[in-house]
Amino acid sequence: MLELDIRALAGSKLVFGPYPERRQSHVNSIDQALLSSVENVRLRCTGVRDRKSSIIRRIEALGARLRAMSDRDLRAYADGIRPRLLRMKLAAGPVDEAFALVREVTERKLGMRHFRVQLMGGLVLVDGGLAEMQTGEGKTIVALLPAITVALSGLPVHVVTVNDYLAKRDADALRPVYEALGLSVGLIQAGQTTEVRKAAYACDVTYCTNKELVFDYLRDRIAYRRQMDSVLGSRGSPAAGSRTDDFLLRGLHFCIVDEADSVLIDEARTPLIISAEKDNSADGDRYEIALDIARALMQGEHYRIATEENQIQLSRRGELVLGDQADRFPRVWRSKRAREELARQALTALHLFHKDKHYIVAAGKVQIVDEYTGRVMADRSWERGLHQLIELKEGCELSQQRESLAQITYQRFFRRYMRLSGMTGTAQEVAGELRAVYGLRTYRIPTNKPERRRNLGALIHRTAHEKWRAVVCAAERESAAGRPVLIGTRSVAASEIISSLLSERGTAHVVLNARQDSAEADTIAQAGQLSRITVATNMAGRGTDILLGQGIADRGGLHVILTEYHESARIDRQLVGRAGRQGDPGTYESILSLEDEIFTRFAPLMTGWLRGGFSQTIPFALGSLLKRLAHSAAESHNGRIRRKIVRRDQDLDRAFAFAGPPD
Repeated sequence: MLELDIRALAGSKLVFGPYPERRQSHVNSIDQALLSSVENVRLRCTGVRDRKSSIIRRIEALGARLRAMSDRDLRAYADGIRPRLLRMKLAAGPVDEAFALVREVTERKLGMRHFRVQLMGGLVLVDGGLAEMQTGEGKTIVALLPAITVALSGLPVHVVTVNDYLAKRDADALRPVYEALGLSVGLIQAGQTTEVRKAAYACDVTYCTNKELVFDYLRDRIAYRRQMDSVLGSRGSPAAGSRTDDFLLRGLHFCIVDEADSVLIDEARTPLIISAEKDNSADGDRYEIALDIARALMQGEHYRIATEENQIQLSRRGELVLGDQADRFPRVWRSKRAREELARQALTALHLFHKDKHYIVAAGKVQIVDEYTGRVMADRSWERGLHQLIELKEGCELSQQRESLAQITYQRFFRRYMRLSGMTGTAQEVAGELRAVYGLRTYRIPTNKPERRRNLGALIHRTAHEKWRAVVCAAERESAAGRPVLIGTRSVAASEIISSLLSERGTAHVVLNARQDSAEADTIAQAGQLSRITVATNMAGRGTDILLGQGIADRGGLHVILTEYHESARIDRQLVGRAGRQGDPGTYESILSLEDEIFTRFAPLMTGWLRGGFSQTIPFALGSLLKRLAHSAAESHNGRIRRKIVRRDQDLDRAFAFAGPPD
């Protein structure tokens, strides 16, 4: 079981920081590769059922005694567990009692009693592991087991999920269980004031998103740095000492990451940066000039697009053209490095970032859309002038450019927790990386009921036009049979193409994307009803429960249509997992085209050959081979980027060892 010495933890000393957190450890690339390989083998060869069955029997035996207690007695029982959890750390005896207690109170307050497999998942989490549980297996209430157990021991708990909607939904839904046991629940949401955030982090258990949590941590680091500067500036005057009430968090003690593969793997490619506005009143002309020059450059002659890396590369001739024009423009263009960087950024804005895919324009502003969740990333911007170039491209008012004050990557941040745990439905493919980078061991938890989800296969058409027509026909076919249909897309633009085609045919449907995110709860609540067609981006791909209406199971359950593969097959599996949840029937199919980005970007040679060799749909065997090639290339590419980030983090640690970490 988890061996956290709470007394030692409370007095732990940090080299650079205002509160308890784990010191950074460095693992070289060879050790990481070995850890990854060993973890992949272990996951295939070991199970968790037998190891936990005896513990579960003890929990069930304790539960029989708790059933006879009143609510007041259960609250007193919880108070009695607290000192033993503190004294014995999180040893087996009091943990078993806490699990039995949570199970009983959850049934009384929510009408749901944890299944044996959910208890199994909770035990993995309290041990500091990662539980892979199939979609629909009730991970939300699984988190109650370790969260309450650890909170009763006196440690603050952070439950992290991928968006504000899920954080609020889970906090509100589970609050009665926490409060019945005398525990407080905090909720962190975008736009909250500092006072509200402090109060939320002061609670026993805090629900939050990964982005909000990391940004609050960076704010604490900035406040701490300022305090240290003040101390040094006053030569160590006691009046300038560190004040803990300036900080939002109380330390990085125990964390449960929901949808862990999304947070720890998919989103780990981009560092999170806190920045401040700086005066760029003189930059507007510079960016206008950069866009004008970029529009005049010719692909193939002056620049090329590196397809797999999705980057712009200037040719020698392109560099010479920029140099020839340097004297006509302001001084910054006379620097070779500066003008080429500006030109590359302008070309990137024009050719690599597309409206209604990478961003939307709302209320006259460019708003970034998260490619993994399909949601608008409020108050986020691209760096190094890219955001301003896109604003000019779209005719929006130029926003202030920003300068970095602090930054950190997810790899660096989550490794600082004293104990990290996680759960997801799709961890198998990245189990080795999770072990090598975060020290998380993955355990597959069996399903409570046999799975009844069926794959109807995949059709790959030559053109996107043929694909969209086939998607509409398939949706109408299943809807006519009385089944609800969920059509999954990768972008806002794609969801609106399907919507317009359905509207032209007079087919009723609803759309869920970054433009309609305020109606998300209502849309999801109705998505399982008779003949309902829902067109959604990745917003409907994780954490959402689509409950089937009366009699829908008898008609075959929910039908899911994938219209484009994501770079990560795990995200596709999450979307597919909306159907056939908790033993319900359900089906899914993939309707694709050779013009889909994953094929043209990551398997261009085979895609070109298939486009020239077939006039209709691609044979199943060749389509399967194309899918494997594209997914393998995409995962390898993204994996290389993540490994590069880890190496860069370690290099920064060594470079700044004399002055503290760079965040």
